[in-house]
Amino acid sequence: MSLLLRNRGALAILMLNIFIIFTGIGLIIPIMPSYMNLLHINGSLLGLLVAAFSITQLLFSAIAGRLSDSIGRKKIILAGMLLFALSEWMFGAVSSIPLLFLARMLGGVSAALVMPAVMAYTADITSDEERGKGMGFINAAITTGFIIGPGIGGYLAEFGVRVPFYVAAVGGLLAMTVTALFLPQVSKTGHTKDMNATDNQAQSGLLRQLASSFHAPYFISLIVVFIASFGLANFETVFGLFVDHKFGFTPKDIAFIITFGSISGAIVQVTIFGWIINRFGEKKVITVSLFISALFIFLAVFANTFWLIVAVTFVLFLSIDILRPAIGTQMSKFADNQQGYVAGLNSAFTSLGNIVGPLIAGVLFDFNISYPYLVAAIILIFGFLISFKSKEVPYNQY
Repeated sequence: MSLLLRNRGALAILMLNIFIIFTGIGLIIPIMPSYMNLLHINGSLLGLLVAAFSITQLLFSAIAGRLSDSIGRKKIILAGMLLFALSEWMFGAVSSIPLLFLARMLGGVSAALVMPAVMAYTADITSDEERGKGMGFINAAITTGFIIGPGIGGYLAEFGVRVPFYVAAVGGLLAMTVTALFLPQVSKTGHTKDMNATDNQAQSGLLRQLASSFHAPYFISLIVVFIASFGLANFETVFGLFVDHKFGFTPKDIAFIITFGSISGAIVQVTIFGWIINRFGEKKVITVSLFISALFIFLAVFANTFWLIVAVTFVLFLSIDILRPAIGTQMSKFADNQQGYVAGLNSAFTSLGNIVGPLIAGVLFDFNISYPYLVAAIILIFGFLISFKSKEVPYNQY
């Protein structure tokens, strides 16, 4: 019997934890306009709150990885889920700005603890041949959480704007309890220790890696990663506020639009994405996706009906959901035997975009509700232009 099959119960628990985390992240999107009105928060402050999560997650990721090696994956997952439940409860219960920031920062720490521990645990319980399949299950849980999170948030808000946060907190505690009772403690193999030691060396020299990446053949791809994450974070941060101010959409309306677009993108990823890449190649897919993303973010400014907004966001989510894996595929082919190193750089540039995008979007929104989208469109057009300078992947690296 394969390792993955023998450990399917443990994998299911890992998926539950990561699903709860990313559902909690997603459910905040449709209810933020109502929540901001309740607490009298402006766009600039919202941008800071969103960025606080990403900054804390980025800063604590390296520390969390080392902790999972030294004291064990299960303990770190339990600590992360407890912090997640606390952060969700706090964000729903408190009203002061400093405590809201503390809640978001605790959420960032919880994600930083759970993510690397879950990934490392998955590597521990799978063979080399099964690892890709195991990681695929974890990523499926992440994607599913992102997809249904906004929908859950929008519908729970019908019972009260704070209710979604309390439900997420209860979900986190339930997942923590299941993990404590049923997730076995794994013993690390020599291979895992060596792999993690290499990862820790890479994490400790992150700034040096960012500087040295300037000369790498995939540097343009890294810039495109930053631009794409900046554009998407910019769009998502103020989307709820944009349609709330412009059309008076309810949390349920916002949830429907985001969920519909996300599901469509996920379907494309698991059905025809491979065919698209094989037919047109990474560079062409990336270039076209960037142009379409820029165009439809720009068109969102002029959309004036519910169904027009649905159509615009549908195409936008579709293009972004094709763009991100296309960039990842291109970079993995350039990486050759440096897969972990390049994946770390990809994650770092994504995090930087997730930090800068919300900060700029929030400030611009306070000047004019259309400015964040206009700036995002310009940035994505810049990405479209520089993507022509990226190198084609040599055929001998396929």
